[in-house]
Amino acid sequence: MIKTCLIVLVALGVVESCGNGNKQNSHPQTKNLDSSLVEANKMYVKRESDEIDQYVAHHGWKMNTTGTGLRYMITKKGTGTATAQPEQRVKVDYRISLLDGTLCYSSEKEGPKEFIVGKDNIESGLHEGIQYLHAGDEATFILPSHLAHGLLGDGNKIPAKASVIYEIKLISIQ
Repeated sequence: MIKTCLIVLVALGVVESCGNGNKQNSHPQTKNLDSSLVEANKMYVKRESDEIDQYVAHHGWKMNTTGTGLRYMITKKGTGTATAQPEQRVKVDYRISLLDGTLCYSSEKEGPKEFIVGKDNIESGLHEGIQYLHAGDEATFILPSHLAHGLLGDGNKIPAKASVIYEIKLISIQ
């Protein structure tokens, strides 16, 4: 009987401690750390956005900016009548470079890229931007790091926290 009670008490303790892991920590130090991290992130995003805006102004471009921070401009109109939609397969030619002009990737060397809009594991900014294009359109996208390869980069040619420029042509929508 005592053994059974002990087992029940231990089991309840384990369940209770597991349940507490899902609650937000209400320690003042944690709240201060959380707000410090949020403020630091806001400052970084603002600095990166300002850097992109300076780049755009320097080139004299008239770009649209979305709520996520993606900048885009259509540089040549195609003949397509519908824009790319989620779950459609698209094929694109592209050049990906950094703001300093370093060319990272291009379809000239690696071939066109095909992906399913909203599904495949590519930059979220590319999923977003491609939906503004019709077949045949050419555009320039500037993806802030949080829409590109984020805090880590791609482990190859795109460094951590890098904004990237896509010069892109939507070849086809299926």
